[in-house]
Amino acid sequence: MNKDWILQKKETRRTFSSATWVPLRASSNDEQGEARNIGYISEYFGCGSVAFPPEHREVAERLSWTDIGIGCSVQPYAYEDGYYSSIEQYQYNDKEPVGVHLVFEHPQPVVGGSLWVLNPDLVIALHLIKDGANWVRPEENFVVVAREVLDEKGEQRLIEIKREFLLDYLAARNLSLRLSYYRQRVENVGSLEGSEYANLVDQQEQRDGGRFELLIRSLDDVFGGSWALFRSWRTDVDEDEDAPVMGPESNDNTDYESSRGHRSGYEGIMVEGEFWRDEWIEHQGQSNRVRGDADTNLPQFIVETDGTRMASADLKNEDIGRWLWFRSSIVNEFLGLRGFSLKWYTAETGGIFSTSGYAIHFGINPSDLITVYAYDIARLAAWEQHIWAAHNVVPDGKVSNELLASQVKAQPASTHAVEDLLFKAMAMLEEGFRQEFNASLYSHDIEYPTAMQHISRFASKDQASLLRLAKELVRVFSDRLDVRELRKLSIRPDKEKLGSNKLLQDVLAQKVGADKAHSVFGPIAGAYDMRVGDAHPTSSKIGDALKLAKVDESKSFLRQGEQLISNFGQSIYWIGKLLFEKPDEPSK
Repeated sequence: MNKDWILQKKETRRTFSSATWVPLRASSNDEQGEARNIGYISEYFGCGSVAFPPEHREVAERLSWTDIGIGCSVQPYAYEDGYYSSIEQYQYNDKEPVGVHLVFEHPQPVVGGSLWVLNPDLVIALHLIKDGANWVRPEENFVVVAREVLDEKGEQRLIEIKREFLLDYLAARNLSLRLSYYRQRVENVGSLEGSEYANLVDQQEQRDGGRFELLIRSLDDVFGGSWALFRSWRTDVDEDEDAPVMGPESNDNTDYESSRGHRSGYEGIMVEGEFWRDEWIEHQGQSNRVRGDADTNLPQFIVETDGTRMASADLKNEDIGRWLWFRSSIVNEFLGLRGFSLKWYTAETGGIFSTSGYAIHFGINPSDLITVYAYDIARLAAWEQHIWAAHNVVPDGKVSNELLASQVKAQPASTHAVEDLLFKAMAMLEEGFRQEFNASLYSHDIEYPTAMQHISRFASKDQASLLRLAKELVRVFSDRLDVRELRKLSIRPDKEKLGSNKLLQDVLAQKVGADKAHSVFGPIAGAYDMRVGDAHPTSSKIGDALKLAKVDESKSFLRQGEQLISNFGQSIYWIGKLLFEKPDEPSK
């Protein structure tokens, strides 16, 4: 190590009052080597914390490392007179609670060890859930709010919280958090001369709002010295008695021995730097999450064709009948976040379901833009609004007709999204196959809600993503077809060499003829060729695959994706219709 490391000047300049993460409780020691030997290096950080209301600020100012540091026991206590001190209470004197603990100690009887427990009031107030070593807030995209660090034995060494969320909680309870922490660094060297610490001497100084002390001692002074041993025992117990009883202790029934010695011979010098500091973490009077205060940092949105913007707070009014326009990329961004999902209502409208509990009703307009009622956006959590604002554009192409039909005319369109129709067609084909052939069409099931997040017109942003969409279509249909069952039904002599699509096409050809079956399977075959094109792109082959899939390349990529899904789904529908539909009874 070096002089800067032991003097800790860089570390003492940093305060937690301006840091992203604030330790609530810490006791971490990183050691290398044996403490009595030359070459030993260690770095320790310990921290304790207590939150105080304004009326106990004067008392709290006097509290330091010995009072609220890591040695402070965070335990409940029951007094003999019936008074009970709960684990959350910090008492300066008996029965005088003045502060609040945010981390509790939970000793583990019998099994050993001790657990640190984040205050359940904080956990519930911020709507947190435990996710591994983290506490996350699902309503804000599962952001990590607090986290614990474990050592190699699995024991807790640190619990810290993101300052933004801590301040919100403190504001709601009108508390200020007092931290008391200690940092120690040690290195054992053979001698000061020739080492990085050659010119250092013992020192004590007030620095950066704390106290620093440098100690330079010989290892013999630290670990050597005199020792004494004293042992006493009883002499009046008859071991042969069945139920021996000892009488009062006296000089006649006791004996003792003692010994003394001196231990020395430790070579080397210990260089030790220590730093103590107490620090306040003050809230800013704002509690959007816990208390529900109005957020003063909400975005503005474009509301007019000339680019005029309005503040979110002004749009949070149901009497203001405005819509907002967004790039369609907003859908994929939200679907890429944990906990969000997409549901279709009609061919051109749907809902984006948020972790905050809201469903944003959107429509797609002729310009492939997403249109949403402004009030629906303005009532969202701030972090979601900022994502929407990043995709906000000048109005273009009017509001989606189907969205207006639902929100203004109260007459939702009777159309259906191609995405929904695709999965319904697959389910109908599966049921018909089971009834007709008493066999399963698919080799395994899929989670439809999950699959629907990947199979969406919004997934098609360019040719590469359009090809990936084709791959997803093949994955949820062709790749799931049960080849063994289909081979039992096929009559082709080369059926052992055929893939799933060809086998199902042969089953259909037995019913409607080869030409008809080939025509019906065109979009499915085209999508399969597009999937191959995703891995080995060749412009001519991709062009042929698009034509086979009946995709119009003159349309936008969003509409090409919609067309691909629609044509693929229609093929599946016609397979089922032609295979299982009973012919009309001849008229008598």
